[in-house]
Amino acid sequence: MALKFFYHPLASFCHKVLVALYENTTPFTGEIVDLGDPQSSAKFLDLWPVGKMPVLRDEERNRTIPETSIIIEYLDAHFPGQHPLLPKDDAQRLDARLWDRFFDLYVQVPMQKIVGDRLQPEDKKDPYGVEEARKTLAMAYDMVEGRLAQRTWAIGESFSIADCAAAPALFYAGIVAPFAKTHPNSAAYFERLVARPSFKRVLEEARPYFQYFPFKEDLPARFL
Repeated sequence: MALKFFYHPLASFCHKVLVALYENTTPFTGEIVDLGDPQSSAKFLDLWPVGKMPVLRDEERNRTIPETSIIIEYLDAHFPGQHPLLPKDDAQRLDARLWDRFFDLYVQVPMQKIVGDRLQPEDKKDPYGVEEARKTLAMAYDMVEGRLAQRTWAIGESFSIADCAAAPALFYAGIVAPFAKTHPNSAAYFERLVARPSFKRVLEEARPYFQYFPFKEDLPARFL
């Protein structure tokens, strides 16, 4: 198969691309990367020395594509499906890119700071960094709340790359910093994301791995 996707089923940024792949039923072969396994890690680092997942490999075009937003744009250009994830209209396309980056940088990144800190030994923990991450999440939640007041999806009535980013970002962020009781528009949006077949499939595939999530005790029972 021309496309090979290197990923881990628990990783939020990997979920983002999986949503895009499943939205358009794009054929691909998945290869789970275990960075704790020397052989798996070496193979992946040989492909992409930066070592961050996910990475898409297009054998037919001899291209290695890293970075989630770039991967989704690549898929949209070369493997278009029934659901384009980047609008053709220039203004909407820019909006989609903006909110894609917003969910990555101001929801996923601070969420990962909080999660990562829990894994650190006591003498390496960063309480100030975690506090700042929580402040960033609070700001982001307020912005999303206003944004989704009169929209079905992040940029309007069409599901886009921004929603691919939002789904895993809000899923994990909502566990470490719950928003359901304080941000009703965001909570309703999240329920629409969870009901989306593409994201529902991602969560089903992630379920066996949730036991390894550092905040597993806070995972809602419906996802276990």
